[in-house]
Amino acid sequence: MDIELRHLRVFTAVAESRSFSRAAERLFITQPTLTRTVRQLESLLGTDLVDRTTHPVSLTPAGEEFLPYASRILNHLELGMAAVREHATVRLGFSWLLPDPWAQDAVTDFEEATGDSVSLIRCDDPLAAIGEGRIDIALVRGDVPGTQGVRVVHLYEETRIAVCAAGYDLGAGELDWNDAPGWTLVVNTISGTTGPWSWPDGQGPGRIVPTANFDEWLESVAAGRGIGVVPDVAQRRSIHPGVRFIPLRNAPRSRVSLAFRPGVREPLLRRFVQAALNAAR
Repeated sequence: MDIELRHLRVFTAVAESRSFSRAAERLFITQPTLTRTVRQLESLLGTDLVDRTTHPVSLTPAGEEFLPYASRILNHLELGMAAVREHATVRLGFSWLLPDPWAQDAVTDFEEATGDSVSLIRCDDPLAAIGEGRIDIALVRGDVPGTQGVRVVHLYEETRIAVCAAGYDLGAGELDWNDAPGWTLVVNTISGTTGPWSWPDGQGPGRIVPTANFDEWLESVAAGRGIGVVPDVAQRRSIHPGVRFIPLRNAPRSRVSLAFRPGVREPLLRRFVQAALNAAR
């Protein structure tokens, strides 16, 4: 096996972070994978590069000598790639309402730092769009099921709120998450954040009205067919004149994450993910 760029990237990340765990987080790989890659590089070179007995970890004399060469190779590669390509575009897919101010901050920081651009693409099923190659990275909400070949990076969590038709009689000024068995819940079955899966068996809504996308979900709620539950970003937007929002007590917060295929446009996506994480802090 020859030395590959992944070996150099992992080694320089460990050298700069002085930590296997922080280096793994930085590269969006697992720590066992990172450790295995460093050992492969050491085996190829026939010498130890990292002293694992110190805390924080340090480089051996051989590692200190090898580091500037590895860094120079990676830097020259980045310069070469920049010289031969036009400014790139990251295709960011989303199913509905990008969260604010995260989206504005992440996109602005990325574009200003790199000179590249972000294209916003609305799609009903962002995970499927990644697999089909129509987008590079997706903003996804809720718990993402195990999807082979897709990496998920958690950003932060949103507060849930209930929504109903403007004339819908709830009999109260607020709702409680634990009263769900008495609800008729309108659910976006493709990309919705709240559905029968959000409660333990037997504790969910008494009746479900399924819809296939955000527009169908919204029109069904506005028509008074039931209650919807969404992240509270929806309340800050004028999403429909025929709906109103209701406080929802005891509701668990909803996860917001990015999903992408590892190894595809990796340097570009790594920079976008870092901008996204910075904007989420």
